[in-house]
Amino acid sequence: MSERSDATRQMIERRLKEELGAERVEILDESWKHAGHAAAGGGGHFIVRVVSAKFEGVPLLDRNRMVFRLFEAEMGRDIHALAIKALTPAEWALP
Repeated sequence: MSERSDATRQMIERRLKEELGAERVEILDESWKHAGHAAAGGGGHFIVRVVSAKFEGVPLLDRNRMVFRLFEAEMGRDIHALAIKALTPAEWALP
């Protein structure tokens, strides 16, 4: 993982915890799969699983919008693609 990618990953985690009160954050950096992909700039592909009580009663599409809003400034620059799995604590606890 590159220093830039690691810094972006840390920023994503910090912001999700601070802004959404995330209880759990898992981030998978898949930038290596896109090396040489001109539009991606060679990086910035992340899969995020985030668990927050703020998602209670919020439809899935709106949960994703909540997350994307946090990274508007970074999209297209440090973050090229962001796949989101947004769960409530109760959903996370399901087997």
